[in-house]
Amino acid sequence: MQLDRLIKLLFGSKKEASALDPMKKFLIVGLGNIGEKYAATRHNIGFKILDELASKEAVSFESEKLGAIATFNFKGRTFILLKPSTYMNLSGKAVKYWLTKENIPIENLLVICDDLNLPFGAIRVKAKGSDGGHNGLKDITAVLQTQEYARFRFGVGSEFSKGRQVDFVLGEWDKNELKSLPERFDRSVELVKSFGTAGLNITMNTFNGT
Repeated sequence: MQLDRLIKLLFGSKKEASALDPMKKFLIVGLGNIGEKYAATRHNIGFKILDELASKEAVSFESEKLGAIATFNFKGRTFILLKPSTYMNLSGKAVKYWLTKENIPIENLLVICDDLNLPFGAIRVKAKGSDGGHNGLKDITAVLQTQEYARFRFGVGSEFSKGRQVDFVLGEWDKNELKSLPERFDRSVELVKSFGTAGLNITMNTFNGT
């Protein structure tokens, strides 16, 4: 018992070491709505990308305050994955809570969301910007009181008739899209890891437009 205590005092655990260095911790937020009704919809692409990342890292989500959380370490960084349980329009509450709880600086926050203004499968990373009409981003910006946080927009296309935007984003992927999603998920997983290890600028230069 005394030896275990001495080792812990000298070296600490990985979790404790990470807690001492906030710059090595990253909050990756996937936006979506909870419930089976929304699980396979375009609007839930943020959840799906985090599910893919967690699966590849062999970690599971657990229900925590204001969301589901999964954590893994990669190249000396700690990635905390958050799927808010607040529904899309109140995402900011969950984001602020976990940033504060884990003592993560806002520059280490990445928010993943769907984007109607990008062709299906296109990915764009930006350091800051407007919400672009996305209610999840709008609430996060309002709660954090800043637009200066990184966001990863995944294109879902705009193949809908006038007045059917809501039906489109809350609709499910078509057969051709479903065939292409696995490759897009792989690319998205690489992007998230790059954000935490190579940094935002390199990630934008490497992944934007691919």
